Amino acid sequence: MGSTTHVFLLIYFLLVASHGALRTASLTFDFDFSNVSTFSLADFTIAGAAAFHGALFDLTANSYRAGLNFNVGRVAYAHPVPLRDNATGQMASFTTAFSFAINITDMNNKGDGMAFFLSQYPSALPPNSQGAALGLCTDYCVNKTAGEDRFVAVEFDTYNDTWDPSVTYDHMGIDVNSIVSVANISLPSFSLNGQMSAQVDYNSTTGVMNVKLQFDRSPKFHGATPTFNVTAKVDLGTALPEQVAIGFSAATGASIELHQLLSWSFSSITPGSSPSTGMSTGASTSWNSRMGLKVALGITSLVSLFLCTAVLALLRALRLKNLALAEIQLESEAQNKLMDEEFEKGSGPKRFEYSQLAVATRDFSEEEKLGEGGFGSVYRGFLKELDLDVAIKRVSRGSEQGRKEYTSEVKIITRLRHRNLVQLIGWCHEGRELLLVYELMPNGSLNTHLYNPIVLLTWPIRFKIVLGLGSALLYLHQEWEQCVVHRDVKPSNIMLDASFGAKLGDFGLARLVDHGRGSHTTNLAGTIGYMDPECLVAGRAGPESDVYSFGVVLLEITCGRPPVVPEQEDQGRARLVEWVWGLYGRGAVLEAADERMGGDFDGDEVERVMVVGLACAHPDCILRPSIRQAMSMLQREVTLPTLPAKMPTPQYL
Repeated sequence: MGSTTHVFLLIYFLLVASHGALRTASLTFDFDFSNVSTFSLADFTIAGAAAFHGALFDLTANSYRAGLNFNVGRVAYAHPVPLRDNATGQMASFTTAFSFAINITDMNNKGDGMAFFLSQYPSALPPNSQGAALGLCTDYCVNKTAGEDRFVAVEFDTYNDTWDPSVTYDHMGIDVNSIVSVANISLPSFSLNGQMSAQVDYNSTTGVMNVKLQFDRSPKFHGATPTFNVTAKVDLGTALPEQVAIGFSAATGASIELHQLLSWSFSSITPGSSPSTGMSTGASTSWNSRMGLKVALGITSLVSLFLCTAVLALLRALRLKNLALAEIQLESEAQNKLMDEEFEKGSGPKRFEYSQLAVATRDFSEEEKLGEGGFGSVYRGFLKELDLDVAIKRVSRGSEQGRKEYTSEVKIITRLRHRNLVQLIGWCHEGRELLLVYELMPNGSLNTHLYNPIVLLTWPIRFKIVLGLGSALLYLHQEWEQCVVHRDVKPSNIMLDASFGAKLGDFGLARLVDHGRGSHTTNLAGTIGYMDPECLVAGRAGPESDVYSFGVVLLEITCGRPPVVPEQEDQGRARLVEWVWGLYGRGAVLEAADERMGGDFDGDEVERVMVVGLACAHPDCILRPSIRQAMSMLQREVTLPTLPAKMPTPQYL
């Protein structure tokens, strides 16, 4: 955009500001609850049965134990959201997207559902709002007094009440100050089960609210899943106050059902205030036309002077900005050239053209998408020139963290060669596009298999994965020319080849450390549940941090349980390490083995893996074994350590 265009835009916006309201972005956030760097718990208010557990929010409990039915929970953004300009009456437009999961314990005894809501600020959980009220209003909004329980909500209802559509058991609806929806759509029976994503758009000009629901992973659907929409005209100005609370609520009745929030983004545009103009009638009658002309000329002169000053300031700023952009461009080209030179050394990864990768992925179509992370997406591709199936990681445009991870991966993984590391085939950086090309892992990630309700990983395969992961970390920590600290060892980063051999991938958070240096201060990075507790407290990371993550993964593989589970779901086993350590202290560690294996395993081998896992996940980093010592224990080269009967309190506390 040229300087002249900028000048005219400035004049236009100044004139607009002097005559009316200017819309400005009022609120934008993007929370991925599996990534600790994207959110702070201080940004949320939690009520009822809701609680944060590791990588997600639980809104309700889910257990066979008595007393956990008829419960309700709510999670809301802790700050007020401007919805209307009181001076002008203009409403905000907004878009929100969220991924969530509903897990049904018993298909014959389910309910009631969850909802996204806008309500009075601050958010408060209404009394007696369990069951079909979905945590939105008291006693199903019956006999409501003026101004009480005001809300607009999008409900995902898993129970068919008398006021609900009777075509199927499940439905989605838009509610306005009542649990009787103003618009709804019937969904296939029992479809609201599994992981889903939804988007809600509100256009303040038309007053139309549109909701789109997509099933990501649902037992009801296989392969491509349909999208469902519901639309209604909603007068938010009448229904809600000027500032609102936004969030999610869920409730159960006589049955048991778990409702979870996995990620949430929100963006709104609100009108600004119009400046007051004009003068009193009494004063204006004492002014003659000449005085009015003088005043008008004076105001015009002042405005002209202001505009000229602003234009000159803008031109100067543009010149400085152009110089800065030129420097950034030169620096970017220099960095790209350095990366090119580093990549092209020897017989390592090769450079691809963006057009090649676009063809390989059918222009990055949704059908080829394998997964999506915090800083980009991964696509399946086929490179005709190499006759090779690959996985292509595409960094999100404008993601500064994604660019940093791309650079880190470029500098580290291109120099590594090991059978238990995902092989980098090549790279591409053209314009704003950053892409990495990896060998395709036919069996995906360990995470997708460990919790697959249909396919069971046998113990020999699990033990093979344990040894493969340990071999990868041994190479990174002690066998390469420098020590590589991965910093994000977890099942979703452990890929499985055609024979279920383990290969560690995703080196975006990895750091190089000189051998023998030990831990060092670093930015907080990793995934909650797998992060070394001392790193969380002191901000230090080193090889021992990876060893801690390795220990947690060993326990997870053996027990078939994530590192943190909702306390309501499994009382006494909320934290995997603490639970297994307690069983170890009672001499009953084999009771922690994954029940799905049905006892079909080598008991001595399973116990050995769990004890090594506990030793690696020791709260005090100085008492953990090195990865070489851990591998020696796993391969029966040395005896197992004797651990305290009770999990010790770490020294750093």
